[in-house]
Amino acid sequence: MTTQFITIARSASADGQITADELLALRREGWGDGVITRAEAEALFDLNRALKERSPEWCDFFVEAIGEFVLNGTPPRLQCNDEDAEWLIAQVEADGAVESMAELEAMVRILERAENTPDSLKTYVLNVVEREVLTGTGPTRCGGQLSATHISAAECRIIRRVIWAAGGHGPAAVTRFDAEMLFRLKDATLADENAAEWDGLFIDGVANYLKGFTLQNAQLSHQRKRELESFIAESSANVGRFMSRVAREAPQVFDHFGKVFGKKTASASGYATLAASGEAITDYESEWLEKMIAADGETDDLESRLIARLAAED
Repeated sequence: MTTQFITIARSASADGQITADELLALRREGWGDGVITRAEAEALFDLNRALKERSPEWCDFFVEAIGEFVLNGTPPRLQCNDEDAEWLIAQVEADGAVESMAELEAMVRILERAENTPDSLKTYVLNVVEREVLTGTGPTRCGGQLSATHISAAECRIIRRVIWAAGGHGPAAVTRFDAEMLFRLKDATLADENAAEWDGLFIDGVANYLKGFTLQNAQLSHQRKRELESFIAESSANVGRFMSRVAREAPQVFDHFGKVFGKKTASASGYATLAASGEAITDYESEWLEKMIAADGETDDLESRLIARLAAED
């Protein structure tokens, strides 16, 4: 199906537009075998760059298809390896910039869906988001423009999604890298009228970094997941035979399985201890916050509100 898929994509690229029938044909060809190949994904990037206008329907398909290739094109599923991250960045940078909101959305969705992604992709996406916010050069999905030197509601949503993404630097948590980006954006846009969502995003994000916590094993590495999947594949048949034999020869053993092989439950006290330790602001974090606030020589309103928030939560 790859040949027909690429033929349709190239035809649309030559026209600079994609019809509803062509989009439907791409969906049928792409999902016909349940796999998006690299050749098909590259054809989609070429088509996206060639389009004069990008409809919401096209953006949805593009984001879905690119995510499917990156996260599920090679095992293990929902993992983005180093090679695919390099490929994705190269495709986005092929013309020297993020060509459309569809490309940015594709990367953000990959971070949200992934169990883990390489640091190179996480850092690249955050740098792209920061650059888009500050320069206003990237077209939005609805056809407008990201506005320069002030932060819109759409941009707040993108930033929030990225820094709390499951496949981000700290899964579902804000890291120092993220928090310092928030400070840079705040300092660059203090004199501008930002979206109402920005204040809450800045305060929530920095407070989460200072008072949140993450589990060391919150993310499985690409290699570790491959090892686990290989182990399960090799062991499942032997385990099945063992259980069948036990069931035939000693059914009463199952009465004791709950005691011997019962599932371990997460320790509530363990999580409570981690949460409590995260709540306490360390000397290092306190010094970091003082440095960030003193960077521009004054304490602005947002910083004052952040300090009040931290004090109220102690």
